[in-house]
Amino acid sequence: MTATDTDTGTDTGKGTGADTGTAVLRPHAEDAFAQELAALAAADDRPRPERWRLSPWAVATYLLGGTLPDGTVVTPKYVGPRRIVEVAVTTLATDRALLLLGVPGTAKTWVSEHLAAAVSGDSTLLVQGTAGTAEEAIRYGWNYARLLAEGPSRQALVPSPVMRAMAEGMTARVEELTRIPADVQDTLITILSEKTLPIPELGQEVQAVRGFNLIATANDRDRGVNDLSSALRRRFNTVVLPLPATAEAEVDIVARRVEQLGRSLGLPAAPDGSAEIRRVVTVFRELREGVTADGRTKVKSPSGTLSTAEAISVVTGGLALSAHFGDGVLRADDVAAGILGAVVRDPAADRVVWQEYLEAVVREREGWKDFYRACREAGA
Repeated sequence: MTATDTDTGTDTGKGTGADTGTAVLRPHAEDAFAQELAALAAADDRPRPERWRLSPWAVATYLLGGTLPDGTVVTPKYVGPRRIVEVAVTTLATDRALLLLGVPGTAKTWVSEHLAAAVSGDSTLLVQGTAGTAEEAIRYGWNYARLLAEGPSRQALVPSPVMRAMAEGMTARVEELTRIPADVQDTLITILSEKTLPIPELGQEVQAVRGFNLIATANDRDRGVNDLSSALRRRFNTVVLPLPATAEAEVDIVARRVEQLGRSLGLPAAPDGSAEIRRVVTVFRELREGVTADGRTKVKSPSGTLSTAEAISVVTGGLALSAHFGDGVLRADDVAAGILGAVVRDPAADRVVWQEYLEAVVREREGWKDFYRACREAGA
């Protein structure tokens, strides 16, 4: 995985990930990487499903990265098992919807956005799932001024992102599906099974045209909140996004994203901060897994997830501290407060876990004295 659900994007510039020259803080994926998408489209000679901007092979290359015959370097958007991306892309080429499932911070939103950008050239047909998401957000609403003045008509109807995607043969996205109330979730059953959205007020329907599909994301931690009905679950092909398998992979993800975020936020270029990034990742992985990297010491895990996305946030915050209130070099003092905030979510239980980890592991680790001191001072 390569980003975050606070995801958890590499959106630092139109076409290349470089500065867009605009005031937009976070360009959409199709804008930030327009140059890469255009180069892929030009080099792509493989069969494309109807209304897809790229072939499945090119979509996978866009996400995983590679070098094209003309020398264009496609930056990886997702760092993880290739097969996961291939299955996700293939699913979208069928009549089954795609459900990206994983713990917080495994880049579900990030992957969803980039898939939609590569397939349809538009990642903005989005329904954000919350406990307050209403049926209208998935089906359609009404312009009540026109409704009262003219009565029910297509002109008074306000299409949802899903309805627009159906009519235009695009990819729609539904974020945090299991946060949506169960009765609203089931609005998707007819859409995904019959590829039709009835409009009973008008005696009409919208039929999905070729190219339409839907990507939903769901959080493993939300199981039991609003579980999907068996009828709805059957309409999805579920792909589980794992946490990075190795420390090296996670360090690479964090370093890549922090560099991109630093550029988008206008932070001065900093000297190599890989040592502190590696320490942050090591702390997060050990607390997450309940054992030190060498396997010799068991440690307690805090209540939070300590995802890669949170590691990115901690290091980015440290870079900002270093740039604005330090000498521009990322040091232990810059990341200590961020780590404390990420680990200690429950002031009572998590503080005990953190203190035990500091004294039993960090204090005894060679070359970590400055880190130990900074963390102690941050928690004082």
